[in-house]
Amino acid sequence: MSKKNTDSLIKGRVIRSTGSWYTVMSADNNIRDCRLRGKYRLQGLRTTNPVAVGDLVYFKIEPGKETGVIEQIEDRANVIVRKSTNLSKAAHIIASNLDQALLVVTIDQPRTSTGFVDRFLATTEAYHLKSTLIFNKIDLYTPAQMEELRLLKNVYATIGYQVLEVSAETGQNLDQLKALMKDKVSLFSGHSGVGKSALINAIDSGLNIRIGDISVAHHKGKHTTTFAEMHPLSFGGWIIDTPGIKEFGLYDLEKETLAQRFPEMRKNMSECRFANCTHRSEPGCAIKQAVENGQIAAFRYKNYLNMMSDEVSA
Repeated sequence: MSKKNTDSLIKGRVIRSTGSWYTVMSADNNIRDCRLRGKYRLQGLRTTNPVAVGDLVYFKIEPGKETGVIEQIEDRANVIVRKSTNLSKAAHIIASNLDQALLVVTIDQPRTSTGFVDRFLATTEAYHLKSTLIFNKIDLYTPAQMEELRLLKNVYATIGYQVLEVSAETGQNLDQLKALMKDKVSLFSGHSGVGKSALINAIDSGLNIRIGDISVAHHKGKHTTTFAEMHPLSFGGWIIDTPGIKEFGLYDLEKETLAQRFPEMRKNMSECRFANCTHRSEPGCAIKQAVENGQIAAFRYKNYLNMMSDEVSA
């Protein structure tokens, strides 16, 4: 967007988006519903939402009204996007100006697949955003599920990702989660039903986020968060609660660079015989050798191949 004089405008942060209206909080903590000035919708942005939660914007109050009009969006420090579920050529900006992404996952009720986890992590790697895996509901896990958790935690921790085991129900390790989030802007994401809302309420009861139930028929969560929303934390920082995501479609990730979004592959790919190796069928591939040697987890490599088979650059 073109820069303009902002002296006569009010600066604020978008804390909620409902598609056509945006809730903006100004520096004095006043909250106002704003719409985007119409012409900005015609600038050829390949996104379903030109304004995202976390955006810093400049707006003016509409004459004789309580609402405002967003005149300018400040350059974003970063964004996290996924492919729009309705328009394959468009992106949906989940949030902007983040310090970190926290992916809440569960072994069961509902089960979070490693394919979903790795798509999310590949996206955050592409946008240079630090990610942490939050395994919730550990109070419900069977011994076999705890062993599965131990194996997954070992894989992701070895790669370099921080992994927390927590329980919103018992409060286990929530002090570590609060310390991780203090004074930072944190994105909370994951499938419906993994307990995002319960976790948020457990670490800051003043927020009182609505909690949904698990569908008995499908063992999946019911959506309780309809729109992304940003909440100030009483102990310092912000949390962006997002609607439960069923699938995480990759957007604008090129097949030629996808392996670079896997840290363990990034360390080995320079040893491949061919500089343009796709790590699928080429001879002398250091990545395939590392998988055979157990240096790269077989499930991570399989998820990489599945992403390569998709239209990741669509």
